[in-house]
Amino acid sequence: MAHLLQTPFISSSSSPALRRAPTLRRKATAPLVVRAKIREIFMPALSSTMTEGKIVSWTKSEGDKLSKGDSVVVVESDKADMDVETFYDGYLAAIVVEEGGVAAVGSPIAFLAESEDEIPQAKSKASSSSSAHPASEGGKRIVASPYAKKLAKELKVELGRIVGTGPMGRIVAKDVEAFAAAVPAGVDLGSVVPFTTMQNAVSRNMVESLAVPTFRVGYTITTDALDALYKKIKLKGVTMTALLAKATALALIRHPVMNSSCRDGNSFTYNSSINVAVAVATDGGLITPVLQDADKIDVYSLSRKWKELVDKARAKQLQPHEYSTGTFTLSNLGMFGVDRFDAILPPGTGAIMAVGASQPTVVATKDGRIGMKNQMQVNVTADHRVIYGADVASFLQTLSKIIEDPKDLTF
Repeated sequence: MAHLLQTPFISSSSSPALRRAPTLRRKATAPLVVRAKIREIFMPALSSTMTEGKIVSWTKSEGDKLSKGDSVVVVESDKADMDVETFYDGYLAAIVVEEGGVAAVGSPIAFLAESEDEIPQAKSKASSSSSAHPASEGGKRIVASPYAKKLAKELKVELGRIVGTGPMGRIVAKDVEAFAAAVPAGVDLGSVVPFTTMQNAVSRNMVESLAVPTFRVGYTITTDALDALYKKIKLKGVTMTALLAKATALALIRHPVMNSSCRDGNSFTYNSSINVAVAVATDGGLITPVLQDADKIDVYSLSRKWKELVDKARAKQLQPHEYSTGTFTLSNLGMFGVDRFDAILPPGTGAIMAVGASQPTVVATKDGRIGMKNQMQVNVTADHRVIYGADVASFLQTLSKIIEDPKDLTF
């Protein structure tokens, strides 16, 4: 018995004090029960503005063995889809949030067991924390994730017509989306459509920007020389976006206050890098890929980098530093024939410039004659706490000179 209890045997003839103390205390603290190591996998914060994430896909299945650093799940943040890795070895014991489901940052999305023996216990723990309930339609039992049910209701899709691809035939969000996509496209007038994750992020940012006192300054720039340069080098892969970003970056070197930012309302920062963000429309919303150190990189490399960023943006594969580090923003609607517009200032930056289309314009020459020149309108929206009208006007004069004599853009 003493061996089984892992305590010394105490004779009954021993004094009460001796008989009372060590045996019971050691028995109470002996490691007879080994606790299972079951860890929760939480929804990570993939950006500073992310409050919730959507599960795009699980790259591992329940029961799979995991090693530290393995990619487990793809999460849609407010701007991109990103792989999430595990920090521990173990087994993916239970998935709490199915593909297509949305979870708040910091909430559990799965459970990780240290050994195979602990998987049932982890599943039990997951069941108690899961809000999934089987649905029923027309007397037929249908198993679907909560988000799949919500999505089916919003898309007016009957769950009973969908074949589930989740565990045990469970219907998940991607099944509903695939079924809806197979139905002839059309807009259901009067329907309410929920924001995508990216649209939610854009909405929050735009509301936040309303707290910043802004003003706008417009300027007309002649683009004949820039158009001629573009025509000459576009066959080498140079884009107009890269040319405009390069010209903007060179102007910002001379006007650092235009590249500054105010975040706390009490001070502002002269940013050490010139990172030009450029707005890009995607199927899910709006994102601003960043051309980092645009003043230091040649226009050919900028063009290659821009193409790479746009491809990643449309595939929702941008990393946070590729869309959240901009210090000055460009928004160009010129390719749509828009001649002028105002842009809303992104939070955390000092200015944004809206670029219109370059169009043939009748102008008066210096010698009093009538001539024709290509001109474009640009409008700058700036944070008036830091930047003043004279700052913007001086910046635009410099930018105009660079664009009208663009020899420095190709060096």
